[in-house]
Amino acid sequence: MKPFHASCHIVLLAFLLLVLPSARPALAQVETNFPDPPGTVAARLQERYDAMRSLSFSFVQSTEGQMAGRPREGSGRAVFLKTSGAKRMRWDYDSPERQVLVSDGTTFSMYFENLHQMIVSPAKVIEEDMTYSFFTGTGKLTDNFAILGPNKNIVDTEYRDLRVIQLVPRSSESQVQDIHLWIGADSLIRRLEIRDQFDTLTVLTLNHIEENSLDGKDEQALSALFTFSPPEDTEIIHQNE
Repeated sequence: MKPFHASCHIVLLAFLLLVLPSARPALAQVETNFPDPPGTVAARLQERYDAMRSLSFSFVQSTEGQMAGRPREGSGRAVFLKTSGAKRMRWDYDSPERQVLVSDGTTFSMYFENLHQMIVSPAKVIEEDMTYSFFTGTGKLTDNFAILGPNKNIVDTEYRDLRVIQLVPRSSESQVQDIHLWIGADSLIRRLEIRDQFDTLTVLTLNHIEENSLDGKDEQALSALFTFSPPEDTEIIHQNE
């Protein structure tokens, strides 16, 4: 998700899955010594996440770039539910200020504590978001991205035990230039870097990943988790699109 301000460009990030057929040129890549090609790594990744019923993790997010203003960092926890009817998700930001982004499958709400505002939109506004669609099992990487090795400017020293692959949108109209994923031997994503057309870089580092974390929860508990009631003094803004 990409909060920090009232925007529907959530990492949830930016609307990445535009399904136009035109391919974009490949960028310079690093030669690696890994035995499996990027496409095989991506296939295992897709299979692992497709098999999940729910997923939760804590995250640290940073954004920097000329168009983004000063570098910013936030942190919190996210949870996704793929089963039990509509796809649902929730992102809670604890810093730099409290923000709650939640979808019950019908509506999508963004609460900003410092603004005393909550924006409510139809859930369809996030259906094309890469993070939402992939983690809820509705998006397929190979349908919308060319799967490549990492760019030569990616220095993988801190995460040398992880495999890095690059996703380049097939759409010439995508708002994103490329995405790099750092993937563990267990085929779980540990880090994402998303670079948009203005060279703004958004980085998500994932920790405390829990697979099928919502197993055993009844519908009442799930409804409470994917619902948010703001304080009484909150301005509610309804958007149709």
